[in-house]
Amino acid sequence: GVGFEGELVPGEVLGGQVNGRLQVAQAGRSVLAGAGYGQYEVSAYAREGRRCRHNLNYWTFGDYVGIGAGAHGKITDAPGGRIRRYHKQRSPQVYLRTAGTPERIRGERRLDADEVVFEFMINVLRLAEGGDRALFGARTGLSFDRVRPRLEVLTQNGWLVFDGDRFRASERGARYLDDLVARFLPGAP
Repeated sequence: GVGFEGELVPGEVLGGQVNGRLQVAQAGRSVLAGAGYGQYEVSAYAREGRRCRHNLNYWTFGDYVGIGAGAHGKITDAPGGRIRRYHKQRSPQVYLRTAGTPERIRGERRLDADEVVFEFMINVLRLAEGGDRALFGARTGLSFDRVRPRLEVLTQNGWLVFDGDRFRASERGARYLDDLVARFLPGAP
């Protein structure tokens, strides 16, 4: 594969091929905007009032129940700051055989506070509007002071737009979203 270490430039030759990805993305956004669709998430466009509520729940770090073989779930005790992720038995036969018993849960773990911050950010920074102090507290059970210094540094470095309450990826941060959210990994500088 071709490594992208710098800014993509329309028409730039990389790896022996003309890179038109940026131009294609810009053209696609233009066509969608012309049809009345706005980008509200990294990979989602919708007309006003037609955003996918199901996916918005994930992207705002909401809870969901895993139902069925192989299903995953996330349950939060926000006031206690405890978030539990679990997944059910993958095999339909095993799932049916263990239905109604504790064995139907194949794996379960509680996230520590650093993991909660990372998971919150990896989801909410996908949204064009980002998140805010209230959403962070409600969905994580953590103090906003835990992330404020990092938000301020990332804003100074051009990765975020942050006004002291609301935060979202800047144009640079949105283009290199994986690099931005990596700065919230546990132990990241």
